[in-house]
Amino acid sequence: MKDKKPKNVFRDGAISSDFIGNSIYKHQTKTSIGAHNIFLGQVRADDIDGKTVAAIEYTAYEDMANQKFHDIRESAFEKFDLTCMHIYHSLGTVKAGEICLFVFVSSPRRKVVFEALEYIVEAIKADVPVFGKEIFEDDTHQWKQNN
Repeated sequence: MKDKKPKNVFRDGAISSDFIGNSIYKHQTKTSIGAHNIFLGQVRADDIDGKTVAAIEYTAYEDMANQKFHDIRESAFEKFDLTCMHIYHSLGTVKAGEICLFVFVSSPRRKVVFEALEYIVEAIKADVPVFGKEIFEDDTHQWKQNN
């Protein structure tokens, strides 16, 4: 896998439940898989200084971000016995309650998917240059703190 070109993981807007469901459905024919694990990052309607977040507008240094996602993917395949892995992240505006990050891992064994998923999500939060601008219900905004 070392020579693979980084895949574009970005999707415009929110990641739909149909997209997520279809991704799961496609894996039913892969009978060597014994376990899947999924992380869904959802935009929260946080209350910040008396204002409620209505949406987050995501931007990224796309080439650099896709390379980081690729590096995380390669590292996870080296560390864990994974059958497959998929990562998708939103760009553009995602409303509170909608999905902005979808990480899906599969393995022959269940314990692996729990460990791998935590590793992947933490690496994404720490290393990938994706930025979120919180848009409040009153149309003001601020850059999101990544936590």
